[in-house]
Amino acid sequence: MDYNHSKMASANAKAYSKAYDRHRNKISSKYRALNVFLVVGDCILVGFQPILVFMCKVDGGFKFSPISVNFLTECAKVVFAIVMLLLQARQQKVGEKPLLSFSTFIQAARNNVLLAVPALLYAINNYLKFTMQLYFNPATVKMLSNLKVLVIAVLLKFIMRRRFSVIQWEALALLLIGISVNQLKSLPEGTTALGLPVATGAYICTLIFVTVPSMASVFNEYALKSQFDTSIYLQNLFLYGYGAFFNFLGIIGMAIFKGPDSFDILQGHSKATVFLICNNAAQGILSSFFFKYADTILKKYSSTVATIFTGIASAALFGHTLTINFVLGISIVFISMHQFFSPMSKVKDEVANGSVDSQGLRSKEESFINMAAAATQDVSHRVGPDEREPLLPT
Repeated sequence: MDYNHSKMASANAKAYSKAYDRHRNKISSKYRALNVFLVVGDCILVGFQPILVFMCKVDGGFKFSPISVNFLTECAKVVFAIVMLLLQARQQKVGEKPLLSFSTFIQAARNNVLLAVPALLYAINNYLKFTMQLYFNPATVKMLSNLKVLVIAVLLKFIMRRRFSVIQWEALALLLIGISVNQLKSLPEGTTALGLPVATGAYICTLIFVTVPSMASVFNEYALKSQFDTSIYLQNLFLYGYGAFFNFLGIIGMAIFKGPDSFDILQGHSKATVFLICNNAAQGILSSFFFKYADTILKKYSSTVATIFTGIASAALFGHTLTINFVLGISIVFISMHQFFSPMSKVKDEVANGSVDSQGLRSKEESFINMAAAATQDVSHRVGPDEREPLLPT
């Protein structure tokens, strides 16, 4: 019984991998335009996020509950999903299955129950984002978050049967080297530390901060693409609804341990937290489009571009020093990104069990935007008849 279940799970994952291969050369200009929008938008929003969190700190801490910010962020995303779902329903043609019918909603809820897993993991990760700011400056937080790429690659290999070439694995290793170069500091003579004078709790938070969102991203991509025919706004409604529920449970837990005063979700908020909530909501919405129509690896690589903006902005606004290590680290990260998405790094065709699994060639463009567009061709889903329908309401 277990053996048969294992074979079925493996076959299902391989089906996604094959769909991923077949879809590579079928990306239209519509998808490429979406790629550019996703990458540019992600760079701006992710770059601003650590800055806004840092601006929310008062005397080295937060006057508000981070869980309340996460809860309000999820509520904002739920409202956005409902509005977009209503707009999409108004654009439906006669004869199409109604999006707002009770039967459609219940069936979609059953099919997308797996979204509860990434929602829980995101709820944990979003709280850790605030905790990390207590140990590291904004630029360092962004560099540490880039470690997620390697963890995501491993998870994609085992969960979604994604294949990577040796050159791509080397590119990921080069990414880790770039991050390490940024973290190493010039040590005074006679010292033996690695230049990271932080508490042990910071390393534990870093480990969780890297693994939890990596698992959330992979499970999110798997859940969204496994039900590709379902409207992304309906899927987002479930995902954000689960997220709001888990964060509300966190608020109740804080009220039990700290008293009823902590139940006031608006306590300690300021204009900076309002901007932070809006930024986090927009970032989460963009991420869902990355995971369904693009690729998790592309999402994390595009976020590395935001590191430059974060470092420069934190230096200009808060006086943080941009060291030569930071410049070298960023340079290595960009080299890694170019190597990973280079046409020369594609997986070669492999012959297995008498059949050939064809891997389409990546786009030949050399600029980052074109490489990002080519990388977004790495989409694994079941190709449905409505694949050419507009992604966004018109």
